[in-house]
Amino acid sequence: MNQDDRRLLPSITMLQCFEAAARYGSASLAGTHIGLTQSAVSRHIASLETWLGQPLFDRVGRRIVLNEQGRTYLDRITRPLAEIRAATRDMLGQGSGRVVNLATLPTFGMRWIAPRLPGLLMHDPDLVVNIAARIDIFRFADEAFDAAIHVGAPDWPDVEHDLLFREKVLPVLSPALAQNAGVRAPEDFLRVPLLAQGTRRDVWCQWFAMCEVPFPQDRAISVMGHVSMLAQAACAGAGAALLPTALIQPELQSGALVAPVDRALAQDRNYYLVYPREALRKPHVVLLRDWLLEEAGREV
Repeated sequence: MNQDDRRLLPSITMLQCFEAAARYGSASLAGTHIGLTQSAVSRHIASLETWLGQPLFDRVGRRIVLNEQGRTYLDRITRPLAEIRAATRDMLGQGSGRVVNLATLPTFGMRWIAPRLPGLLMHDPDLVVNIAARIDIFRFADEAFDAAIHVGAPDWPDVEHDLLFREKVLPVLSPALAQNAGVRAPEDFLRVPLLAQGTRRDVWCQWFAMCEVPFPQDRAISVMGHVSMLAQAACAGAGAALLPTALIQPELQSGALVAPVDRALAQDRNYYLVYPREALRKPHVVLLRDWLLEEAGREV
């Protein structure tokens, strides 16, 4: 085969799905990170295995584990894929000095950045802001992003951390439920169903402790996976939820949710803008950074 033989060059989508699935050990998680469904990722991996004529993974229950051929192939393609991403990022930067690429958690991008974005673009109509959902820490050298939103501790390696704000959660519920249950004081929340994220089951216990209200250890709490799910359930009247104040302003402003007890609980989670130090050599990245810090400064 010569170097121009198309059989030597599988599609980038096949390779991206393979690389992501190898990294996360799951077609479902790979799909979440690269914006495809689990079935689409599985199909592309199967197509790549057919293309190569050999399996790359061993299937262990619902998990997929790289076999020897898969590890060898991954080692060979990881660096070329990183170089393609870096080259594309650099070309995008050369093609327009007004393009900025931002990675963010899906919920934060949808609920905090997107509603504010028109204000930035009014100041600079020629600026192009590309926003992509990412939930993992990555190496900027391997990706086409200028900056990212990071939630948690300032532990993203080899980047600058600009603190946006500390997360606070507020107890909210639908106005109908609040009225029917007569919720006016902290202890009144014990009369309604309580909702929480699965990763933060103890947040109600913390909130009641802050309010000096005894909380029954056997009190039932319904758990959900994401903030958006919690907000929808609370709006529908399923119960009260402790939700980040920065992410529920649309519902509070529209009246879909109310906060009859204005007692917010500070969480041990901070929101940061992270970026490589050299990114600030680009004026459009500085513009985005300054705008985000200004908007974050409005949070109370």
